[in-house]
Amino acid sequence: MTAPTARRTPSTAPSSAGERGATETTDARTVLEGRGLSVSLGGRRVLEDASIRADAGRIHVLLGPNGAGKTTLLRALQGLVPREAGEVHQDGAIGYVPQRHDIDWDFPVTAKDVVQLGLVQRRLLDVRRLLGPTRPQLTAVADALERVRMLDLRDRPIGEMSGGQRQRVMIARALVRRPSVLLLDEPFTGLDMPSQELLSDLFRDLAADGCAIIMSTHDLTHALDIADRATLLNRTVIASGAPAELRDAELWQSTFEVGPTSPLLRQIGAFTC
Repeated sequence: MTAPTARRTPSTAPSSAGERGATETTDARTVLEGRGLSVSLGGRRVLEDASIRADAGRIHVLLGPNGAGKTTLLRALQGLVPREAGEVHQDGAIGYVPQRHDIDWDFPVTAKDVVQLGLVQRRLLDVRRLLGPTRPQLTAVADALERVRMLDLRDRPIGEMSGGQRQRVMIARALVRRPSVLLLDEPFTGLDMPSQELLSDLFRDLAADGCAIIMSTHDLTHALDIADRATLLNRTVIASGAPAELRDAELWQSTFEVGPTSPLLRQIGAFTC
């Protein structure tokens, strides 16, 4: 297995366009793959020839600075933004937990009400459409809440929940359709350390159950601790591989645009050595 190398120009290889790094062998089933994705927003190219994949039972973290295109890549994988180039292949449903939720936390609804929203084709909170759920729907909601360890709080109003509890409810909403892959945009943002650790355990449990996870985050400590694979992104993919393979400081300097004495490099060294 060869070590990944920094590279800023798009790859021309049809089988791995935009994904640089070690060639990894795996017996896991790939459930979502984007190849050579390019996206422009507002007349500006924000994603260039980027490739990424999600394998069943694996946690894949997406790392890069603000403005690197992480959210755009997650949205492009779902067809939520127009692609100028590239293709996406998926095997099964996609669950998505965005960074900014479309929920009014002061609205008088419970955890199970919010999770039920994942079963309707509607992005705005409208409890009138949730009247009379079927028994299979109720079972699916209960199963999703149980997976995120929130079943005992299913009748608690979301306005009375902590930030970590709310995040678990939003993950349950994404899981209620039993997707094969879960995409999470900055799931640790605004949470205290115990809540972050609880979410990390949850993601490990979901992966152990066979769910594929792609997660963008600025929290390098938790990301590299739980990741099976990491992709460094700054508009294009700089490198991708198992965290232990991403030892070259130049990769992180290129991605985060920092100097050789940056504390970031010392932090990374603790996880990649």
